[in-house]
Amino acid sequence: MEIRNTEDCFKFRLLRKIKPDKDKSKKSLEIAESRILRAKETLKINIFDFVILESYMSMFHAARALLYKDGVQEKSHYAISVYLKEKYSDKIPIPVLNFLEIHRIERHEAMYGLEYKPEKKDAELSLKDAEIFIKEIKKIL
Repeated sequence: MEIRNTEDCFKFRLLRKIKPDKDKSKKSLEIAESRILRAKETLKINIFDFVILESYMSMFHAARALLYKDGVQEKSHYAISVYLKEKYSDKIPIPVLNFLEIHRIERHEAMYGLEYKPEKKDAELSLKDAEIFIKEIKKIL
């Protein structure tokens, strides 16, 4: 199965059409903001892998806020990146959109990898990128 665009995402049911939902959009953005706060608190106590996890999850929930606004339900983290790049590259800079995919992969390594040991600089970067990503999403919402 090769996913090239949002059409493929819908075809393979990685994305599904739903009724647009302002309440879910708002709630998802609230979750994004709370996860950023947890990432900041965790950075203070030097638990760098958790900072990376929470920073990514904050981006994930911010992205979901856009999807709920548009009437789309995700069933794949990767499909969210595909959707955002196709639907929002005219409103969100591509390098910022790329943060979601970059940190999705980093989160995967932090959770499941046997070799990856995040350092402070990695955690700080993921947190900074998440803050930028959420700021861009809020501009649209």
